[in-house]
Amino acid sequence: MDVVLVHTPPAVSDYQDMNLEQLREAYQNLVEKNTSLEMRIVKSEERRRAFMHILSDLNMVNRKLNDQRKAMIHILADYEHDRSRLARQTERLHNSRRALMHILQDAHQSNLRLENSRKAMIHIMSDLKETSQEVQRRELELREKQEQLVQAGKLATLGELTTGVAHELNNPLNNIGLFVGNAIDLIELGMADTDSERILQELHNAMQQVRKATEIISHLRTFGRAASVSREPVVITEVIENSISLMQEQLRLRQIETIIHFPPQDVVVNGNAIQLEQVFINLLTNARDALSDVSHKVITISCEVNDQTVDISICDTGPGIPEGLEQRIFDPFFTTKDVGAGTGLGLSITYGIIKEHQGTILVENRPGEGATFLIQLPP
Repeated sequence: MDVVLVHTPPAVSDYQDMNLEQLREAYQNLVEKNTSLEMRIVKSEERRRAFMHILSDLNMVNRKLNDQRKAMIHILADYEHDRSRLARQTERLHNSRRALMHILQDAHQSNLRLENSRKAMIHIMSDLKETSQEVQRRELELREKQEQLVQAGKLATLGELTTGVAHELNNPLNNIGLFVGNAIDLIELGMADTDSERILQELHNAMQQVRKATEIISHLRTFGRAASVSREPVVITEVIENSISLMQEQLRLRQIETIIHFPPQDVVVNGNAIQLEQVFINLLTNARDALSDVSHKVITISCEVNDQTVDISICDTGPGIPEGLEQRIFDPFFTTKDVGAGTGLGLSITYGIIKEHQGTILVENRPGEGATFLIQLPP
């Protein structure tokens, strides 16, 4: 905004009674006041310009918000349109199937109606083909969304594992520094020629710790990679041990004891190692959270080979699942944890992966004593 400053100069008669020194002082005062007024005018102009920029930015933000709102409305409208179209196509599929059944029932009653029935059947089969193709496309989209959901759940789990893995990497890194430092000290003391074997041993120890850290990082990267749909023979006990190694630091910090009962021979199933590893990490995470408020913290993992199945059980000593919720724990977004403590996707993703492997997962609830998840996979 513009600022208008009005200054009334002294009367001429006031200056007539002043001597030269007083006139100089009065002139200097007038100059200072004029300078001060000019600075106030400049600052007022700057504030006005800043205010105009703020108004311009606000208008731009409002326009962006309005555009985003319109885009959201279009997205919702497209979703509703697709949903209505799919419902209509599903209804067409049911109607076509019922019509086909009626045609087949009436075909033997009259040869005169055979040609008309055949033509009607051709039209119906055409509609069925189009509808089936649409359903297949929708199923493919649904599978892609499910795979994205599984990967999102895996990345969320990976975020939880990062802290524990950082602690686990700290030990080999400290050891590397110690061994290399010892080798440097020996060289600086002039023992490179007299005690070269000791220096080499220190460097070999450092390299061993480097390989250990590399193995941890490689395992973490493998788990974070999107799993393919391929199936191959997998040693299930190694998959479980890899899952425990990723969770080991979190379990140790919470003073949770892990007990393993595996058969002496390798147990092989046909499956995807990365997906199965996600299953066991989800179950170990659930068991870890269930043991947060109990004094006796034990997770027991057992593996048995039967004639037609490989049975893996994960048992904890927590409070168990609240009664009446055993059938709901595998539903998407259902969780018994506090708000913000869980997404409700872990067991749902686990259930889907086990079903894709032609297996089953059951829960045995013991209120007050813990819960046991039983996984059965074909060998």
